[in-house]
Amino acid sequence: MKEIDITKIPAYQLVKKEDIEELSTTGYLLKHKKSGARVLLLVNDDNNKVFNIGFRTPPADDTGVPHIIEHTVLCGSKKYPPKDPFVELVKGSLNTFLNAMTFPDKTIFPVASCNEKDFKNLMNVYLDAVFYPNIYEKEEIFRQEGWSYELEDKDGKLALNGVVYNEMKGALSSPDSILEREIQREMFRDTCYSYESGGDPEFIPDLTYEQFLEFHRKYYHPVNSYITLYGDMDMEERLNWMDQEYLDHFEEIQIDSEIQYQKPFERIKQISKKYPLGQEEDEKEKTIYSYTVTAGNATDRMEYYAMRVLDYALISMPGAPLKKALLDAGIGKDISGGYSGGSLQNTFSVIAKEAEEGKGEEFFRIIEEVLEKTVQQGLDKDSIKAALNVIEFQYREADFGSYPKGLFYCMDSLESWLYDDNEPFMHIKAGDTFEELKKKDTRYFEELIETYFLKNTHKLLLTLEPEKGLDEKKNHRLEEKLTAYKASLSEEELDKIIRETAHLKQYQSEPSTEEELKTIPLLRLEDIDKYPQKFSIEERVSNNIKVIFSNVKSNGIAYINVAFHAEKLSQDMIPYLALLKAVLANMDTEHFTYTGLNNYINMHTGGFGNDFVQYGKKDGSITKLFENDIKVFYPKMKEAFIILEEVLLHTRFSDTKRLYEIIAENKSKMRMRLISSGHLIAVTRANSYMCESGYVKDMTSGAGYYHFLDKLEKNFDEKKQEIVDTLEELVKKLFTKQNVILSFTAEEAGYECMEGYFKEFTDRLYESTEEEKPNAVVLRKLNEGLKIPSPVSYVARVGNFKKAGYEYNGAMDTLRNILDYDYLWNNVRVKGGAYGVSSNYGATTGNVMFVSYRDPNVEKTNDVFEGIPEYLRNFDADEREVLKFIIGTISGKDTPINPAAQGRRSFAAYLSDISYEDICKEREEILSLNVQKVRALAPVIEAVLAQDYICVVGNSDKIEEGKELFGEVKDLLV
Repeated sequence: MKEIDITKIPAYQLVKKEDIEELSTTGYLLKHKKSGARVLLLVNDDNNKVFNIGFRTPPADDTGVPHIIEHTVLCGSKKYPPKDPFVELVKGSLNTFLNAMTFPDKTIFPVASCNEKDFKNLMNVYLDAVFYPNIYEKEEIFRQEGWSYELEDKDGKLALNGVVYNEMKGALSSPDSILEREIQREMFRDTCYSYESGGDPEFIPDLTYEQFLEFHRKYYHPVNSYITLYGDMDMEERLNWMDQEYLDHFEEIQIDSEIQYQKPFERIKQISKKYPLGQEEDEKEKTIYSYTVTAGNATDRMEYYAMRVLDYALISMPGAPLKKALLDAGIGKDISGGYSGGSLQNTFSVIAKEAEEGKGEEFFRIIEEVLEKTVQQGLDKDSIKAALNVIEFQYREADFGSYPKGLFYCMDSLESWLYDDNEPFMHIKAGDTFEELKKKDTRYFEELIETYFLKNTHKLLLTLEPEKGLDEKKNHRLEEKLTAYKASLSEEELDKIIRETAHLKQYQSEPSTEEELKTIPLLRLEDIDKYPQKFSIEERVSNNIKVIFSNVKSNGIAYINVAFHAEKLSQDMIPYLALLKAVLANMDTEHFTYTGLNNYINMHTGGFGNDFVQYGKKDGSITKLFENDIKVFYPKMKEAFIILEEVLLHTRFSDTKRLYEIIAENKSKMRMRLISSGHLIAVTRANSYMCESGYVKDMTSGAGYYHFLDKLEKNFDEKKQEIVDTLEELVKKLFTKQNVILSFTAEEAGYECMEGYFKEFTDRLYESTEEEKPNAVVLRKLNEGLKIPSPVSYVARVGNFKKAGYEYNGAMDTLRNILDYDYLWNNVRVKGGAYGVSSNYGATTGNVMFVSYRDPNVEKTNDVFEGIPEYLRNFDADEREVLKFIIGTISGKDTPINPAAQGRRSFAAYLSDISYEDICKEREEILSLNVQKVRALAPVIEAVLAQDYICVVGNSDKIEEGKELFGEVKDLLV
């Protein structure tokens, strides 16, 4: 690992150096001498390089100015004047991450790439964006991304629009988000945390253009910045370049952005708030209670991780004492909460959902009694060991899925650095912290409970009560307010709004000039690897069972996926697969209580999980698997298979009290998901009209599954024995030696360690009995408009190009880039005001989907989708623009993947019958893209849309306005 020569970076002074052995990283904390910028270097051999610049941005009101700044600085700058450099980079860079994020006290702008040239380009565009944005010259940027009045003519309706405005209407509509917002507001009334940094739609229109600019002037200066460079790069070159191009242009100034502490409450605070319920929903058992305390501050190294241990031991693990006591007392059906970090003062909450009204005092009393008893009798030692093991396992494994490791280390560093200029390493150098926590007597944790829970008066009891039609009332009040405001305007003022509306639409319709677009740096075709990443598929047989072995360097960790074919199950069993997923490891087994089982899992492994997954094959068939994943260090292989056997073969379903708790809890979580993830629900539901795999997914993770759970819960007493019998029957039909297939990812030494235990495990599996013939699914084109209590909607259109007689080719994959960041982006997001829009094209299934996200429109968005074929027929782009689309498409395929992901990718390819030759052919088709090939896709999409499958989840009024689109309109939650 190369040492940084401080003499070669004269513009910076070294503040601190730290060896972070746990991450094979050397850290350097620097200060830029002239501007005062803070700079953190994390030097290692990770080729997935990360750059981040963040600013401390404490809000002083609810107008969302930090969030609007985050959006708008990426809409053109001094060096890079196109309207949307961010989109141009998404279209045409090899980034492995590209985004910006607003938090309650900071705003960050991270980018990542494995390509050195690309990484430098991304740094340049982002630094120019934050320091020299075009927001000062173009008020239209503020009006598009933030908010503006819309009025087409004097007789029309006055409306409010804006990307952030609509995003936050959706973000703050779910009970979970309302609860989180109110907890922050009430716990920290005298600090920046009492305000919504993202913006409250009620107050966003109070923000003026001048106030918006002043916020940027105040906080977007290097002296208020936190800059991080991570990975394998020439750090000295990057630092000198950054000095010459940007930092040297600024003098150090004084900026007061320090985050203030909230003075502790003198006494416990109790408040009640409302949240919206659908007009047809029953208000019974819909109250939410929360208990929240302050839980230490961000710069306490030990408590930062100790509170995560308490999270597991008190509330998160199945059977945790607080959860169990509240469920036993009938206070709510979904008990959650835990530690919430990321702020100067952190919190710990206990939340009971689906509760009866009038239970607040009992809720509080039970929590305090359990905590007092825990302090007196002590925490379960196995729970402490399990929590520490799984937290440390995750820290050392550093499996962040497709995201760069460096991104998370940048964010983790800010959890201390933002509040102490000399402490960026506190939470990313955690090896010593874990060792110290392991040596602590358990009284350490009991003392934390006594200090932060029982003796802490900085405590909030919040009751969130349901109110039918609250969302509709808010919408109608807004309409009345806008109508009254319009009536108060003079003719001249009305004309001004009409002119501004027309001007903004014209601005949005005019593309950036060719000269402007050419300022965005672009790679060449030669910079792209010609060949895709290879699979690691070795088909073996162990104990007469097929094993797909991915032989990769895994740092001594084995990734085990024991999967069972489910194609032969009857259709009435399908929703029970999802219920089985929820039940396994959450009920007692032959040798463990479910609490003891979870402690055993977390003491010996990196975690256990399961899922029901469908894999589409090229021939149109579907492989259905119930997968069980567990990851362990090689010496713990025996324990892995003990756990698998215990969970799959020895679960006791006969505890109907526990079974009811699981059903009720999962119904509650599904209800929240229907509201917060309406885009996923809409796409899944639309697909259920069209194909069996869509129907199966809806019945296991969509609206169909919610209604299944709803019926089970409401009729539990009469159905409980039937549910027990069905689950027992299901495991005997599913977990058989004839159904099993193993995906195993590790080195050869890991495979050798696994085989003996795998044989013992599979010898104990059930034997298949008679062959079942699954009854065919009857598909119905319902084309539903599904109402939820939300001010925004999610519009989904789906279809299948294979049913229309077309075959997949690589050009289709580029459509995701072309449509999502050109036609759909400009029409649904920029002009329509939706927060997001996306599309997808199934290579094996042929399924196509278009869906909007947090969308103020329904009919207009559907019209945009209908216009896709015409756009494609007239598609035109020069060679440079086509190259962008090629690079952007390849970028999504070339993300570095960790060992676990390598195994998953290879297993999925095997199950889908996709060969390396197939993905090489696809890549050739992408790399040879031209205008004619894009235009040739117009009839494909036209045929897909002609199949006429639509589902909208969202706002009642908008769905009623567009009711001609639907075969059926109803309340989703009833």
